[in-house]
Amino acid sequence: MKLLVVAATGFEIKPFIENNTSADVLITGIGIPATVFQLTKQLAQKEYDLVIQAGIAGTFNNALVAGSVAMVNTDTFGDIGIVEKGKFSTLFETGLAHENDFPFSNGWLVNEHDYFRHPFLFIAKGLTVNKIIDDEIQISRTREKFGADIESMEGAAFHYVCLQQKVKFLQLRSISNIVGERDKTKWAIKDAITNLNIELKKLVKNIR
Repeated sequence: MKLLVVAATGFEIKPFIENNTSADVLITGIGIPATVFQLTKQLAQKEYDLVIQAGIAGTFNNALVAGSVAMVNTDTFGDIGIVEKGKFSTLFETGLAHENDFPFSNGWLVNEHDYFRHPFLFIAKGLTVNKIIDDEIQISRTREKFGADIESMEGAAFHYVCLQQKVKFLQLRSISNIVGERDKTKWAIKDAITNLNIELKKLVKNIR
């Protein structure tokens, strides 16, 4: 099986990289533009049977404790749209785009991989943003609007490219912090990375 593992930073999957002998690795850089460009470029150069994105994320969901690992099956862009009189509306809500225009389904980028029929990890709904905020009111509005479990800066970009390129994919995320918490002494980055890489290694082994 031709396998590609994608991460925003090498730091997040360093333990996997140090012992990897079976997969190509792509470090895209942080954010939507870098992910779209680097992943599209890589997929144009080589065909893969599966692409896995692995990284840490913040959580909106109290059921996802720090250090826990989830698989994201749906994701979307959380801040592409219009703000009028303090209210944010997505492109779909404004009519500037249709929520079912490919690759979207009801405004979401949905992964139909067979894995989700018999998952062994928490299945999460992701939200991808261009900027991280700590304003409690905005965070509350975002949580209510999208009902997402986790927040990242690359997930929806990853889904978007893979769906467009018609390549099978999985997004693996571990929880490092609660969304909005900017005091990094309260983050669980070490545990999140350790557990992320444990599950990533298991996933790659089981797939092969």
